[in-house]
This record gives sequence, structure tokens and C-alpha cells, in this order.
Amino acid sequence: MKRLLEGTAMRAGVVAAVALAGGLLTSSPAGATTVTGGSVATTVTLTADSAALARPRNGTILYDRISGGQGRLKIKNGLSQDGVVALVRGKTKAISIYVRAKSTATINDVRDGTYRIYFTTGTRFSKSKGRFTRNAVYQRFNEKLTYRTTATRIPGWSLTLNPVRGGNARTTSVNPKDFPA
Repeated sequence: MKRLLEGTAMRAGVVAAVALAGGLLTSSPAGATTVTGGSVATTVTLTADSAALARPRNGTILYDRISGGQGRLKIKNGLSQDGVVALVRGKTKAISIYVRAKSTATINDVRDGTYRIYFTTGTRFSKSKGRFTRNAVYQRFNEKLTYRTTATRIPGWSLTLNPVRGGNARTTSVNPKDFPA
């Protein structure tokens, strides 16, 4: 049993060291729990703020209200900042997805309909606010995307968030208040 506690304390110590090195923890917060074992004592605490600012994995669906179709949307983010793409049908946000910088993500179950596509890029994403808290830019594609599944055709679209030579999609800046968070 003592060896198990020592291993647990050692792993907790490594996690705390990484958190301290990354600037997530500057000191032991009041009321923190200390794990001890042998000669190792480490305090590890995740606050609500640090958990809310945890960077989602690439392709994480942040919001899903009307999925379940056969349509597909492939999103390539060639930018140096992460992005969030939101599909809006009418006035209702349908689906949003997190796309990390220099990555590609796909939504595989878009329902038939016509969608306006919004996207935001930035740093320090807040899950609770559904927004980036630093360097945020808000835009939407001018053209809408239409999905219509038939017996012989399953609709699919590809979007690129970064400018592409010869690209045919135009974007417009959006007021942050108008972004579907």
C-alpha cells in the first residue's frame, strides 16, 4: 500500500511541476489538498477558471442541436490560432466545432437545410463563455451552404479558415455580440 501511495504522490508531483512550469499554478491556493507519500509532498488544484480555459481537442463538438443527417463539413484551419466554426440554420445555432491551429476537423452528421457559417479565431478559449478570451476575431462566410440528401447524393462541403490563393469564399467581419456563442 505504501508503494502505491508513493507512486500516486510522484505522479501528482509531476503534474504539479508541469503546471507550475506552464504558469498554471503560481503557488498553493488556500484550501488545497496535499498528497503526501514518503518524502514527496505536492499540492495540485484545478480552479474553475483554469478548467474553463482548458484547450479543447481538435474536432470537439462544442454544441449540437440539430445533427443527425448525412451531410458532411470538412474544415481546414491553416492559421496559427485555434478556431471555432458554428453552423446556423435560420436564427438557431445548429452545431459548433473546435478546430485547432494547423489542423483539420470534420462534422459527419449535418442535417439537410441551409446554413450560415460563422467562425472565430483566437487564443485562450473559454468553454463556459463559448469564446476566445484573447485576440478574438469574428467572421462569417458570405455564402450560405445548402445540404440536400438524395438517393444518389450525400452532400459535403469543405471550408478553409485561412486565405487560399484562388479561393472562392468571401468573409465579412461580425460584431462579437452577433456571434452565435
